[in-house]
Amino acid sequence: MKVGDRHYRSIWADERPGGVTIIDQQRLPHVFETRTIGTVGEMAEAIRTMRVRGAPLIGVAAAFGVALAMLKDQRDSALTKAIAELRETRPTAVNLAWALARMEAVLAAMPPSQRAGTAWEEARRIADEDVALNEAIGRNGLAILRGLPPKRERLNVLTHCNAGWIATVDWGTVTAPIFMAHDAGIPIHVWVDETRPRNQGLLTAWELASHGVPHTLVTDNAGGHLMQRGDVDVVLVGADRVTSRGDVCNKIGTYLKALAARDNGVPFYACVPTPTIDWSIADGMQIPIEERAADEVRKVRGLDAAGKFAEVAIAPATTPVANPAFDVTPAALVTGIVTEKGVARADEAELLGFWPRNRENKAYVT
Repeated sequence: MKVGDRHYRSIWADERPGGVTIIDQQRLPHVFETRTIGTVGEMAEAIRTMRVRGAPLIGVAAAFGVALAMLKDQRDSALTKAIAELRETRPTAVNLAWALARMEAVLAAMPPSQRAGTAWEEARRIADEDVALNEAIGRNGLAILRGLPPKRERLNVLTHCNAGWIATVDWGTVTAPIFMAHDAGIPIHVWVDETRPRNQGLLTAWELASHGVPHTLVTDNAGGHLMQRGDVDVVLVGADRVTSRGDVCNKIGTYLKALAARDNGVPFYACVPTPTIDWSIADGMQIPIEERAADEVRKVRGLDAAGKFAEVAIAPATTPVANPAFDVTPAALVTGIVTEKGVARADEAELLGFWPRNRENKAYVT
C-alpha cells in the first residue's frame, strides 16, 4: 500500500540474494522508518521485539531469516540452527512455524551448495503468495460488506488489534476488504480498538488514514457499548491461529468482542489466509499463548510534548503483572472465516470442504 505517494511492502528483498528491508513497526505510527536486516540473528530480534509483527508477516520474515542464514553457511547444522532460533521467537502464530517447515522441506532435499539461491527464491515466493492471498481475502470480504444492510447512513466496522497491510506483506487480511469497499464508493467507517498493551490499533488508524478511510479510535472497552447502541454492523478481526474446527486465536480482547457481538446480533468474522489454519489442533485451548514482558503493561510509550519518544510508568515496578498476548474465541461465536478460497463457517467439516486433502495430510501445517 502507499505511504505518502510511494508504494511499499512491509518487507522486501533485493533481487539478488543479499539484504532484506523491513518497516520498523516499533517506530510507527509516529515515525516511518525502514531497517535493513543482514543476518538471521537480526531477523530473530526483529520478530521477537515486534519490529515486524502480524502472523502472516512474521512467517515471511522467518523465511527470509532462513535465506539470510544460508548466505553465510549452507551446511545442515546451520539450517537446523537457523530454524530453531527463528521458531523460538513467537510461539502462538502458526504462520511462522508453517513458513519454517516449508523452507526446511525445500532446502533439506537439496545439496548444500544449492541452498543459498534456492532459499532466497523460496522466501520471495512466500512473500508474493502472501500478497495474492490477502488480495483474494479482500475480494471475498468485500462481498460480505456489500451484503450487510447498514444500521446508519454508513457501514460501521469494528476492528481489534492490527490485521492491516503492515501485519502482512501487503493489503492486510482485515483491511483488504475495507480498502476495497472504500475504493468502490461504499460509505464505510471503522471503529478502531486501541488494543492495549501494545496499542496496535494505532497502526490500523495510521493505515486507514493513509488510504483516506473514515475511522475513529476507541478504547478497548468501548466495543460492547457501540454494539448495544447499534453503531456496529460487523466485527472483522484477524487471527494468529485457527484450529481445524474453527476456534480463532487472536490478540487478547478478541474473545470479549465476540461475546458482545453475539449478545447484540452483530456478525463476527475472522479474516485469515490458509497458512493461519493449524490442522494439527482441534481445540483452541491447546494453542500455546505467548506471555509477554510485564513492562509492556506497566509502561506506555509515545511522543512527549517536544515530539520525542518517551516512556512513562503507569504502575510501580513492584506491581505483579500478567500479560497474555492472545486469547481464543470458540468457533460457536464466529459467524464465518474469510479466506482466500471463500467464506467458511467455523466448522471442521466445512473447512475441510475447502481443504479436503488436509484430513490426511496433517503435515500441511506444523
